[in-house]
Amino acid sequence: MKKLNALALAVMVGLTGCAQETTSNKVGSSNEVSSQPSLSRQDVDKVVEQYTRAFITHQPTLATSLKLDSTDYGAYANKLPDYSVAGMQALQIDMARAAEQLKQLQSAKLADKDLLHVQVNEVIARYYAGDKVFAAGYVDTWGGHLPYIVNQISGPLMDVPGVLQNQHGVENEADAKAYVERLAAFASMVDQVKEKVLADAKRGVILPKPLFPNTLAYLNSYTQPAANAHVLVTSFEDKLAGLEDLSEQAKQGYVKAASNVMMEKVYPAFKRIASEMKILEQQASDKVGIWAQPNGEAFYQHAITYLADSDMSAEQIHEVGLAEVERISERMDEILRANGYTKGSVSERMQQLNEEPRFLFADSDEGRQELLEFLRGEIKVINEKAPQYFSTLPPQKVEVKRIPVEVEAGAPGGYYYGPSLDGSRPGVFAINLKDMKAVPSFGLKTLTYHEAVPGHHFQIALNMLQTDIGLMRQNASFNGYIEGWALYSELLAYEMGMYENDPFGDLGRLQAEAYRAARLVVDTGLHYKKWSREEAIAYFAEATGSAMSDVVPAIDRYIAWPGQALGYKLGMLKFEELRKDAQQALGDKFDMTSFHDEILLKGARPLALVEKDIARWVEKRKAM
Repeated sequence: MKKLNALALAVMVGLTGCAQETTSNKVGSSNEVSSQPSLSRQDVDKVVEQYTRAFITHQPTLATSLKLDSTDYGAYANKLPDYSVAGMQALQIDMARAAEQLKQLQSAKLADKDLLHVQVNEVIARYYAGDKVFAAGYVDTWGGHLPYIVNQISGPLMDVPGVLQNQHGVENEADAKAYVERLAAFASMVDQVKEKVLADAKRGVILPKPLFPNTLAYLNSYTQPAANAHVLVTSFEDKLAGLEDLSEQAKQGYVKAASNVMMEKVYPAFKRIASEMKILEQQASDKVGIWAQPNGEAFYQHAITYLADSDMSAEQIHEVGLAEVERISERMDEILRANGYTKGSVSERMQQLNEEPRFLFADSDEGRQELLEFLRGEIKVINEKAPQYFSTLPPQKVEVKRIPVEVEAGAPGGYYYGPSLDGSRPGVFAINLKDMKAVPSFGLKTLTYHEAVPGHHFQIALNMLQTDIGLMRQNASFNGYIEGWALYSELLAYEMGMYENDPFGDLGRLQAEAYRAARLVVDTGLHYKKWSREEAIAYFAEATGSAMSDVVPAIDRYIAWPGQALGYKLGMLKFEELRKDAQQALGDKFDMTSFHDEILLKGARPLALVEKDIARWVEKRKAM
């Protein structure tokens, strides 16, 4: 029997017939099971609902992102999460308590579907409970327990402004008032984050020194505009302009109030934390791997379990990455040679392509707009082909936007954030256009298929439509499943003919896949093998052929987010394996649209559960 990792084990016990320890009794034999009390779905839902409400109480910005009904979840529009030491502890305690309650439910007799529901929710609760031993960092609604609450690429000081700018709707005067109150709460939250940073430093956990320059650049640049010209004020003014039943005088009053809060509260708070970070920079270490932090080696194993969804060792993951990079590079070499690029390594030839004007959009407003229109065109074309591969398509739309200039320096090349739960706000594929050489046209198709269609948008939007799985599962962040699906989608787009007669676009796809394979190598290299930042940069540049303007921030991203980069390739390999096995088992009875339904319509979940679901699906198809 295959060894299960901790993430899978929590949801597999009970389905496999294994014994399970609880705090009150041991469940094992069929006689014991038959004597257990039965629980209805209504009983289960009471516990799940209680834990869901507790989580949303801690995460009011998530409530805004999902556009939850305040009559169901309480007033949240003027609130922000508590990122103080006490705030994180309170969240972890509530989530750990919920996980134990959900575990206890499994000692009762449950219908198979209800048992699955409880078990997946238990895993989610443990994900948000974080690592008990590693007290530093914060719990993120997307990334789980991350080690550095202030860094160059993520964290509350970047994420919360994004919610305020892009997701806090202003549809009436009450929303406007709540926005101004939230700006004041934002200032208080910045001080909470400062408190947490200093508490972590006392424990010996400080952001690695090479990440400080871009982190400080963000903190300092945030207060550079005049308060009334800051994006959190100007975007608010734009939202107010759409309110027809509010006088111009009232609108200007709210804009003035927002500007005053920024100047008098938010800006000083940012300057205080920037000052403290400048002091901490002098104490920071050049050792960049999480292994160098107190309890860091164990924390990396936590990341492998929850973010890679794997029971492999770091050494095994490293070896898989090396083998995959070699395999993909050989195929890239074949395409390059077939198109006249024969001199130099694969990396050198890809870097040559990066410099060719024919693959670059102009470094201007017009060039950036042309690029965005190109991406929108690709989404339109692949959406037209999608029904041949998917029987269930999300009704929610997806938009393409540029990552705001204010945060693009430390932001990734692209990312996706989902639609509101009610579908009134579309999903968004955001792309970084700071460096136009970092986004050559031959790589843009693949990024679009990963972040938008059929990647993250299909998976997340369809996940949100599954109203019978509950809010926590609708919004679950199983990294190996989610990022594995998005990378699998790049291969699927190739099979859908999106690279037909486009060898350079296919090179971009393979380069992106090599990029994800190389992540297995550098992530484990940094956090397990104790590589230096320079070693990781050198390997990644050679393995991917990417521009150094892309390689350096990528390595810094993996330093800040230990383990997150592992989920892409490991998840993709699992989806490829499941499809190949199903095709071999079913032959002519294999149906791609049905296979994708089985993957997507049960929601994000541990990969071991996906494997069991596909096994059951195969048996049903055989009997047809």
